[in-house]
Amino acid sequence: MISPLTASASESAFEQTPEGVIEVKTIPASTVLVKRSQVPYFESNNLFMPLFWYITTRRIAMTTPVEVGIQPGEMYFYVGSDAAQRSLKSSGSVSVEQLPLRTVASIAYQGAYSERNFQRAKTKLEDWIAQQDEYQACGEARAIYWDSPSVPDAKKHAEVHISLQSLN
Repeated sequence: MISPLTASASESAFEQTPEGVIEVKTIPASTVLVKRSQVPYFESNNLFMPLFWYITTRRIAMTTPVEVGIQPGEMYFYVGSDAAQRSLKSSGSVSVEQLPLRTVASIAYQGAYSERNFQRAKTKLEDWIAQQDEYQACGEARAIYWDSPSVPDAKKHAEVHISLQSLN
C-alpha cells in the first residue's frame, strides 16, 4: 500500500533499503530544506509544519524521504527536480542548504517513528559497522522516514543511516 506522503510525492531522493536489510549505499548530493530545533528530535514536535508550509506556499512538490537529525533535532526535506533550478531562499525558520554526496550504512525497519525503534536499529547498525574492515563510521546516526504521519505505525517504513568513510 502506498502512503499518502509517498502517493503525493513526485519523486524519491534515493532508493529505499528493504526492511530488515543492512546495506551500504550512496546518497546523491542534494538541495534540502532544513528546520532546526534547540532540543533533541524526539522531544521536539515542531519541525514538520514549517517545512510543509514552505513547500506548499512556493508550489514545490513533496519528495521522499524526510531525513531527521536527532541531537539536536533537525528535519530535512529534499528538493526535487521540479524546483532544483529555482532560486530558493531561506526564510525566517527554514534554511536552504546543500548536502554533499554521502556513503552511508543503512538499516531499514517497519514500525512507529519512535525513539525506541530508532535506538534499536541504530544499535544493530553500529554493531554491523564495528565488524567491517572496509569502513568506519564518520557521523551521527540519522532517521529516514518514508511515510506520512497519517500512516498507521505498523505500516511505516523507516531507516537509520550512519555516514561512512572508507578505510582503503
